[in-house]
Amino acid sequence: MQEGQGGDTTRGVLVRKRRKGIYILPNLFTLAALFGGFYAIVMAVDARFDLAAAGVFWAMVFDSLDGRVARMTNTQSAFGEQMDSLSDMVSFGAAPALIAYMWALQGLGRWGWIAAFVYCSCAALRLARFNVNTGVVDKRWFQGLPSPAAAALVAGFIWLLTDAGVRPGEDGWLDWSTVTWIMFACTLYAGLTMVTNVPFYSFKDVQLKKSVPFAVIVLIALAIAVVNIDPPSVLFGVFVLYGLSGYGVYAWRKAKGQHTSVISTSTDEPDERGLHD
Repeated sequence: MQEGQGGDTTRGVLVRKRRKGIYILPNLFTLAALFGGFYAIVMAVDARFDLAAAGVFWAMVFDSLDGRVARMTNTQSAFGEQMDSLSDMVSFGAAPALIAYMWALQGLGRWGWIAAFVYCSCAALRLARFNVNTGVVDKRWFQGLPSPAAAALVAGFIWLLTDAGVRPGEDGWLDWSTVTWIMFACTLYAGLTMVTNVPFYSFKDVQLKKSVPFAVIVLIALAIAVVNIDPPSVLFGVFVLYGLSGYGVYAWRKAKGQHTSVISTSTDEPDERGLHD
């Protein structure tokens, strides 16, 4: 009895091996996030920095959805995980660094591109560490500032000032040299905070499938209304608070004598003794 091409035979019946496919729904969201990052880069090259910043926020929205969609539809895959990481590197690593450099940092010469490179390399390190620590990190917390939030700090600052009428190289109500150094500090802060061990709340324990009180829906509607009053100011303010919140949690845990590491601090996670700070 001969083995059939592309399969094997069992009792004379040809059994063809099933080809591995790619789940289209979650990867569509990932591609949409990747498009946001690519669009941001193109707009930065065209000196449309308001649209470039908006592209980063577009990528954030779809990046927050692809994983949840995959879990809700049971379509998780190793391919999807790798695709998501590569998309994040473009949208939240390379794109914000390039936008910041072209908007303000290039005026600082060597210091400008160093700050942009530090941010970009820290984003790569952050994503690589996230991938290898997935099994031992408490899912309720991020180890270091997540790359989308870091990108929001950089892009949000640019969006805020662009919306306020600040133009590259022009002295208006704010001196441009001051703007460049603030951008320098913001870029370094966002980049270096990504690779710290400071815990940031992940919101992954929020259950979207569970019923909630009616008041919660009202609060969500109010939040949407507040954001629409002045999106650049509100969104940047929210991410500044989030970007500082991790250090507040770290200081509080230190003061209480608790573990500051997010590695295996949850009873739901594997016990990895010796990995705590």
